[in-house]
Amino acid sequence: MTALTLSTAAAPGLRADAIVIGVAKGANGPSVAPGAEAVDKAYDGRLAGVLETLGASGAEGEVTKLPAPSGFKAPVVVAVGLGAEPDKDAGFDPEALRRAAGAAARALAGAKKAAFALPLAEAADAGVVAEGVLLGAYSFDAYKESAKEAKGAKAKANGKAPLAEAALLGGKPRDKAYKAAVERAAAVAEELNRARDLVNTPPNDLNPEAFAAVAQVAAKEHGIKVQVLDEKALTKGGYGGILGVGAGSASGPRLVKLSYTSPKAKKSLAFVGKGITYDSGGISLKPAGHNETMKCDMAGAAAVFAAVVAAARLGLEVNVTGWLALAENMPSGSATRPGDVLRMYSGKTVEVLNTDAEGRLVLADALWAASQDKPDAIIDVATLTGAMMLALGSRTYGIMANDDAFRAAVHEAAEESGEPAWPMPLPEHLRKGMDSPTADIANMGERMGGGLVAGLFLREFVGEGITWAHLDIAGPAFNEGGPFGYTPKGGTGTAVRTLVRVAELAAAGELG
Repeated sequence: MTALTLSTAAAPGLRADAIVIGVAKGANGPSVAPGAEAVDKAYDGRLAGVLETLGASGAEGEVTKLPAPSGFKAPVVVAVGLGAEPDKDAGFDPEALRRAAGAAARALAGAKKAAFALPLAEAADAGVVAEGVLLGAYSFDAYKESAKEAKGAKAKANGKAPLAEAALLGGKPRDKAYKAAVERAAAVAEELNRARDLVNTPPNDLNPEAFAAVAQVAAKEHGIKVQVLDEKALTKGGYGGILGVGAGSASGPRLVKLSYTSPKAKKSLAFVGKGITYDSGGISLKPAGHNETMKCDMAGAAAVFAAVVAAARLGLEVNVTGWLALAENMPSGSATRPGDVLRMYSGKTVEVLNTDAEGRLVLADALWAASQDKPDAIIDVATLTGAMMLALGSRTYGIMANDDAFRAAVHEAAEESGEPAWPMPLPEHLRKGMDSPTADIANMGERMGGGLVAGLFLREFVGEGITWAHLDIAGPAFNEGGPFGYTPKGGTGTAVRTLVRVAELAAAGELG
């Protein structure tokens, strides 16, 4: 991962491949953002005009490169757009700084060192810029031949290694708050990038057993207790949902429990992740054109895994348990059929009307298992429904809950973290559509409002009196378009930062 340093050095005398500055979109054209005063002075105060001549406007994510002025040890200045200029005395939006840093880091692939002279009004700004740099510099090249030829770093598809080092100018290396902000950013970003790696790994190399093995190694490294239930243990325990989904695959399912405990904890949280390492739809086979990205159907479990490890690395004073419900959904002679009835871990029976509505089945077992520990709150994360994508698009995830105040708190945590989310309802009238003449409940209901129906199904498997929220990350979990800001093409690591922020709030006694 890109190395980070806080620096009090002046931009002109710093040896680097590039100096990154911020440019805002003002009413009368681009304006140079705070932090770049020394650079602007070297252009005789005319840097904004030069950038405008080059076509720069200050729009968010816009990157403009120009030769550094005479006397600078860095050969290039990289101007990155921050979006609208803030009101007088107001700072830049943290997410604007995070995205700008990410866009610049991605544009500097191949560089050994870059100095970031972006606005750092306080320690929190150093944290978001550091996070943006580390997330923007991410590259997944484990399967590219060019990666084998890189020296000391992973290569990008174009043969360029990610930015090796970033110095944050204006940072205070001896200030505890600045150091803590950057260290937090590094821990969260490294684990988020680990989640991205898992999502991007092809399903022939990441089956449930392999995912569980990755979790075991990380747990040992960070002092997290881990328990893995294989097919034999799942059968003995009566986990009919997870077993039913995994029945058609040659790769058996797993349920992984990760437990991070703090001796100073006063609150406990359970995070539950959907981990379908590949989703063919099962017997209800997905149509052509809908299978190619289904390796990402374990993004919820990846997010939960990363969040628990991040909580451990940060030493948060809260107990956090992660449940990874892992299975591969495949069609075969042994696969669950539409019309089959599964007896879940809770004892309830479910009539399976569509085997492609499998995520709610594995989550149901894991939610009930998590409920047995009686945590203060449960949050599940899943790439659950296409309906949520239709409702909220590809960059925003939906939040449902059995408690309005908790839903609002999770939403606020998401927004603070830079993860667009939106609170969604759980309309009671939609529950009737899942009534089954054969079983306690069916895994399908009304087609309209399908994302909300899925949430209502999951609610049935949350223990009585336990506060619960459901994050449907189907849209933003996997970016099929081009990269933007600090978001790469492919796995995004969505929900990791929200979960970590929720854990921080719980540790501080500030969670709704």
